[in-house]
Amino acid sequence: MADDSIAVVDLERCQPDRCNYECKNYCPPNRTGKECITLRGDDAEEGDPDQIHISEEICLGETCGICVEKCPFDAIEIINLPQELEDDPVHRYGENAFSLYGLPVPLEGQVTGILGPNGIGKTTAVRVLAGELAPNLGQHADPPGWDAVLDAYRGTELQDYLGAVKDGDVSVARKPQYVDRIPDRFDGPTSQLLENVDERGVLDDLLERLEIEHVRDQDIDSLSGGELQRVALVACLARDVDFYFVDEITPYLDISQRVKAARLIQEMAEEEGKSMLVVEHDLAILDLVADNLHVAYGEPGAYGVITSPKSVRNGINEYLKGYLDNENMRIRPNAIEFEEHAPRVTSRSDALVDYPDLTKSYGEGEFGLEVEGGTIHENEVLGIVGPNGIGKSTFAELLAGRLEADEGEIDFDLDISYKPQYIEIDQPMRVDSFLRSITDRVGSSYWNTEIAQPLQLDRIMEQQLTDLSGGERQRVAIAAALSETADLYLLDEPSAYLDVEQRVRATNAIRRFAEQQDATVMVIDHDIYMIDLLADRLMVFDGEPAVHGRASKPKGMREGMNDFLANLDITFRRDENVGRPRINKPGSQLDREQKKEGEYYYAP
Repeated sequence: MADDSIAVVDLERCQPDRCNYECKNYCPPNRTGKECITLRGDDAEEGDPDQIHISEEICLGETCGICVEKCPFDAIEIINLPQELEDDPVHRYGENAFSLYGLPVPLEGQVTGILGPNGIGKTTAVRVLAGELAPNLGQHADPPGWDAVLDAYRGTELQDYLGAVKDGDVSVARKPQYVDRIPDRFDGPTSQLLENVDERGVLDDLLERLEIEHVRDQDIDSLSGGELQRVALVACLARDVDFYFVDEITPYLDISQRVKAARLIQEMAEEEGKSMLVVEHDLAILDLVADNLHVAYGEPGAYGVITSPKSVRNGINEYLKGYLDNENMRIRPNAIEFEEHAPRVTSRSDALVDYPDLTKSYGEGEFGLEVEGGTIHENEVLGIVGPNGIGKSTFAELLAGRLEADEGEIDFDLDISYKPQYIEIDQPMRVDSFLRSITDRVGSSYWNTEIAQPLQLDRIMEQQLTDLSGGERQRVAIAAALSETADLYLLDEPSAYLDVEQRVRATNAIRRFAEQQDATVMVIDHDIYMIDLLADRLMVFDGEPAVHGRASKPKGMREGMNDFLANLDITFRRDENVGRPRINKPGSQLDREQKKEGEYYYAP
């Protein structure tokens, strides 16, 4: 194989008991007597001895690709690496296994951001930076050791840091990505978990800043997703360490909570000189929190490249354009474009449903909701925004007839396809079987092209539902909702646990589905980028979370976003190059000017 190619075998997908070794039997070198594709054998370091191994020295590379085509389980990838990757990888897990090129550079007193897809090596990079994994410089069969690593990084910004790692002088605290798994690992009161990690004596302040003082005496398994997210962040930031790794701060948080979490991280870096590394897929929050940015690209699960640091603005803009300037690398065929106004014009005469003024109370002293009557149009995407605990899901249940209003009568009958906020998948079932139980369109040309491909389902169709990651569950849940036949499609937080690329794909899939199927879609989400790209109109909820909520009638995007952001005291501007939403720094000249003019959602 050419020096710039690698072979990757996904051992979770390689199923020798269910195939006839088509890859091995059809391999051209094998057919000439060479041992290119062989069995791993009993001395295999990983996997089943009957699974395959590919010799990268003998393999003909991507120009052949017969084994890739013949494998019935899509377990093989032959990849031509970018010509720019002249250096050895930082780490490779073995032959036919994942390789990482480049490392982020933690800087004292700064927040370093990483932007890139899941499965691209961010966790591997953090393990190296934490001293948990000694990088092998690609020499997996005979690891060279730390002295060789320090020689390789001599004269770079990482030399001193890796030297401290080698000597065991670096301590690390991490906030996990999937906070909904915390109750599976810890059983007991929240106070016990937090007090055990309060090494800096700042627990009370952190709980107050993130507005979760009330969870102290509650059991972990009783907390909502938003509360778990903030508890996990507090548990990380309360530690007294050299290096903090925060993996996604935004899932389950509304935009106000996201901004507060971002400001807290920024203050720790600025005022206490802490080194922070943040992985985040909400670009508006990443733009706000990071001081510098590394872009990660490659083939998830196969290889990843982490670029040298860029300015946050340039890094995000280059990522959206799909082209990295310094690296001279195209990472996406098409740019992601933002439009200032809704791209479709809907006819106000075509109403799917008119609903009256509604009220719903859960009892004296409990949460109450007031809804201003309005119209949901046919063939529109209606965005729904507002804080957590403000009644958005209550409104959806009123529309669906699952709740009865105290005042106002719902006298229509709608078939609603609903993707809930919290995805509970505990069925011992394969993904393809689960989706076929919902619709007979699975496998059709339209379903494959418009739902399965954008949501990247092909590689997980044969996996068990219970084995899926958070992002994989999210994509399956979106596909399941869009696969049903319904009058109204309601998607609650479809962006959660999706990386930036997956969010774009999901947004495009939802948008195209609405247009091509003349479908009416309601999307509840806190990612301003997704709402900006997706929605034709906006419905704004405000009030006092968990006490009283008010819902406006659907409005135009500018009017609705102005109302929503004014409630949060946050202003946005559009980047002059790519048109993406950017949060203005609080108290900045532009922030003050826009508030004075009443234009919270971009100055016209």
